Amino acid sequence: MTKPCIICVAITGSLPQKSDNPAVPITVAEQVDSTHEAYEAGASIVHAHVRNDDGSSSSDPEKFARLKEGIEAHCPGMIVQFSTGGRSGAGQTRGAMLCLRPDMASLSVGSNNFPTRVYENPPDLVDWLAGEMRTHEVKPEIEAFDLSHILKAKEMADHGQLLGTPYVQFVMGVKNAMPVDRDVFEYYIHTVNRLFGPDAPWCAAGIGRHQITLNEWAVAAGGHARTGLEDNVRLDRDTLAPSNAALVRRVVDICARHDRPVATCDQARQMLGLRAQCGLKDDKVA
Repeated sequence: MTKPCIICVAITGSLPQKSDNPAVPITVAEQVDSTHEAYEAGASIVHAHVRNDDGSSSSDPEKFARLKEGIEAHCPGMIVQFSTGGRSGAGQTRGAMLCLRPDMASLSVGSNNFPTRVYENPPDLVDWLAGEMRTHEVKPEIEAFDLSHILKAKEMADHGQLLGTPYVQFVMGVKNAMPVDRDVFEYYIHTVNRLFGPDAPWCAAGIGRHQITLNEWAVAAGGHARTGLEDNVRLDRDTLAPSNAALVRRVVDICARHDRPVATCDQARQMLGLRAQCGLKDDKVA
């Protein structure tokens, strides 16, 4: 298999703290440094949250602006994807940073259970977030915590609410949501191919100890892979991950075993139908 594999690094999230792993980047400066290391290791997408200085989650557009500026300066061509997830804010504050025109943003199109609460994505908010993404030419990454979310993405695409072919990410291993199940994973792929075509790109993310499992499954099946300290702070049960870059390098090794070249930023942009960054040349060696 020779199709390049896009590696997304989810650097921070809203929950992991330095008490969980000292490598978790909290400040904007730490996040830029961590992203640059992951970029050099092979990541072509950065999935970004921002935090307050005390480590609590934030949806502050000013912080997102500084993070975007730093990543674009130090990681030329890297795809910047903002999170509009519900842990960082409520209602339309979740999309207040979309006017900054990142390349991509996560979009959860339905609700589901989380470990201790309901992850609420009411239809009116989903429609508003999708509308903001269209207005600012931001490509959504559909966060599929359930099969119904893939079908909802098809409905939204048919109604013109999404830009281009939807890029669906299967999220598996969240407690009380979709467990890590190989049959379900295979059916997700079948559903994406049936609804969006056999060449439609897709990605997979596993939470905690399941991260490596989903990395293996996705790379082997021709999909793309997400890794990073947001989802998993360990290399194994006894070893903390020393950096986001270390988790990226683990996916790079998986790609090598499956004869998948690692996608450069230019290749990832082309595969996802994203605009090129003006004046930049992708010189990163995969």
